[in-house]
Parts: sequence; structure tokens; C-alpha cells
Amino acid sequence: MFGRKKTIQKHYIIISQDDHGVHQRNVSRRRLFTFLAMAVIVLAAVFFVSADSLTDYLYKSKIAKIKQNYSMLSLTLEKLQTEVAVMADNMESIEDKDEAIRTYADMPQIDKDIRKLGIGGIRLAKKTSVEDGLTDRIKSLVLDVQTLSRKVKLELSSYSDIYKKVTEDIDMIHAIPSIRPIDGGYLNSSFGYRKDPINGKVRFHYGQDITVKTGEIILAPADGIIKEARYRAGYGKVVKIDHGYGYTTLFGHLSDYKVKGGQKVSRGDIIGLSGNTGRSTAPHLHYEVHHYGTPQNPLDYFFSGYLQ
Repeated sequence: MFGRKKTIQKHYIIISQDDHGVHQRNVSRRRLFTFLAMAVIVLAAVFFVSADSLTDYLYKSKIAKIKQNYSMLSLTLEKLQTEVAVMADNMESIEDKDEAIRTYADMPQIDKDIRKLGIGGIRLAKKTSVEDGLTDRIKSLVLDVQTLSRKVKLELSSYSDIYKKVTEDIDMIHAIPSIRPIDGGYLNSSFGYRKDPINGKVRFHYGQDITVKTGEIILAPADGIIKEARYRAGYGKVVKIDHGYGYTTLFGHLSDYKVKGGQKVSRGDIIGLSGNTGRSTAPHLHYEVHHYGTPQNPLDYFFSGYLQ
């Protein structure tokens, strides 16, 4: 007669010790595996929850940092946009002054298309909220700055041209005979046809005679270089000045020179003394003005006062 087969179950003995003595427990393999499995599940659950919480914390922290940086960048952009707007207003004022100065300097105005630089002028970036994309705002700000940069370069070039023109004009102003070459005196024979005081023939008189006594101071009417300081037949002792820009002046019948050839003189410098040398009937100054070789009426160059 066959009996039922018995299953032998393995057990694990767990021994522990405390103040009350040594304790012994028998734990089957199945129960131990069950316990370990539950422990793994619990640990996994704890780990999952902890990892999820940590991830959520890091994510929120990163988002908060991004928002903070975004906000700071947005504020910086707004500040830059405000400064660019102020610069744009100042540039408009500079352009207006540039046009005025060009008018005063008798220079042509800069073409409007050139001022626009082919990009329609300044276009300031709009101030937008923090939620708007920064990329477009940055691109817009960069374009505005580039436009201002081009405008500044254009104005620098313009002011350089104006400075050059004004400098040339100032040099020319200093070269134009503009004062009476002698203080006082009586205006006698003028520029034009007249009867020669010696032979009575009608001939063209190329200068202006100023009757004064001998020894009166004669002044340079403009800046220049002495080309002659010598005796010339008919004119007696002569001084001739080359002022540049086509202007020359001649002073005749002097009694003495106070300059020599090649010497630089400025408007108002003493160049000689009046006299009665050469073909002359009485003490006086014969004064001529020429522009590119063409005789001019000296009276047209007697300005009220003169520039130093």
C-alpha cells in the first residue's frame, strides 16, 4: 500500500539576542522570499516617489531660474531700447543742425535717400511683455543699433566735409583784401577812365588813389606773401602782395618799404610808408586789386571794419 509522498520544506533559522536572552526563529524559504520581494517593492516605491519629487523640484528650480534670467534680460532690453530711442531723437536733432549748417556754409544738402541708407530710417523695437519672445526683440534692437551706427558714420563724414569747407572759406576770407590800406586820406582818382594828370590824355586808371602826406603807414589788406618790394618805373617804390585764391594787391609811389620779397604778412601788418616816388605829382598812395589778373575796383573791397 502506497503512502502520500511528503514534501520536505527548507527552513532558515534566525537567531537574535537581547537583554532577555537568545531568541531563535524558524523562517521558511517561501516566507523569506515573500518578505524580500515586499521589501524590494517598498524600496522601489520609495525610490520612485523620491526620484519623482527630486525631478519635480529640480525642474521647478530650473524654470524659476530661467524666468528670473528672462525677466532680467527683458528689463535690460527695455533699458537699451529706451537709450536707443533717446539716441534716435538726438540723431534727428543732429541731422537738423547738419542741414542748417550746410545752408549757412552754402553746401548742398545730403540726399534724403542717402540719409535713409536704403533701410527706411530708424525703426525702434517695440517694448513688449516678458512673455514675448526675446529673439525678435534682440534682432530688432540689433537692427536699430546698426542703423544708428550708419547714421553716426554719415554725420561724421558730413561734418568732416563741412569743417573742410568752412576752413577753406576762412582761409579765403583771410585772403580777400577787405580793409583800407591806409588810415584816413582823401579818395582822389578812382578806378576807371580818367584824364592823365601829367599829359592830359584819357586813359584807364587801374587803381584807387588816396591822397595823404608822405610817411603815412600802409597796411596789408589781407594775409599773403610779398612778391615785390622794389622800384618800378612809373609806380616808383612798389610793394606787391600775393594773397592766394587769385587775389593780388599793388601799392605804388611809396617812400619806404617795411617788408621784403618772400615775407609772409597778415591783414593789418605794416608794409610801407606813403610817398611821392615815380610818376606822381603829389604825395599819395596808388592802390590796385586784381583777381586772377583782372583789375578790380578797390572801393568794392573797402569793407566796414575787418576780420583779424
